[in-house]
Amino acid sequence: MTTDQTNAADRLLTAALNHVPFDGWSEATLAAAAHDTGLDLALAQAIYPRAGLDLALANHRQGDAVMLAGLAAADLEAMRYSDRVTLAVRLRLEAADREAVRRAATLMALPQNAPEAARAMWNTADAIWNALGDTSEDGNWYSKRAILSAVYSSTVLYWLGDDSPDHADTWAFLERRIAGVMNFEKSKAKVKASPFLNATIGLPLKLLEQMRKPGASGPLPGAWHDGTNPPNR
Repeated sequence: MTTDQTNAADRLLTAALNHVPFDGWSEATLAAAAHDTGLDLALAQAIYPRAGLDLALANHRQGDAVMLAGLAAADLEAMRYSDRVTLAVRLRLEAADREAVRRAATLMALPQNAPEAARAMWNTADAIWNALGDTSEDGNWYSKRAILSAVYSSTVLYWLGDDSPDHADTWAFLERRIAGVMNFEKSKAKVKASPFLNATIGLPLKLLEQMRKPGASGPLPGAWHDGTNPPNR
């Protein structure tokens, strides 16, 4: 996008948020946003060709950006790693408008939008891990993002129905989910450290370790190698 197109996209998204509670993420909302901003409808449709879907995804990316800004301003070094992850998810939810997310969840629940929904969740998890300095290049790169995507998705659903003061129940729910993830990581370490467990149930972990993250040196992304010719580091 050119600078003018980017500015127009931001104006349309801001205006659209006023209409989402009434018309959802829809063509009607895009048309109303174009009217409110004085932009030609054809330009709005060129910027957001899938109308509500593209608007919802743009809003999601905007929330990710706000979260990353919050993480950059936080004193992460003073926190435990689990607290950093918890903070990231909390910042992401606090950056969101609940009604906009509720409407987006309805839209993303449609079968044809499932790939975009999964990609959005994955990108949020990826942004969090990258911001926290994740350096994994093997299968842990995938498992970390898959697990955090699931944690984030379940927390969003809980948050949408949470009427507790200051969403206290949501934050407690989130802390339990993160604690479960950390326990899983500890269990993986125990399996590796135990000759018996490593020999009996460690095979899936070994296969996972052979995978490479996209863009990592060595075998093709998503492939595993047999260890005889390890990738260059």
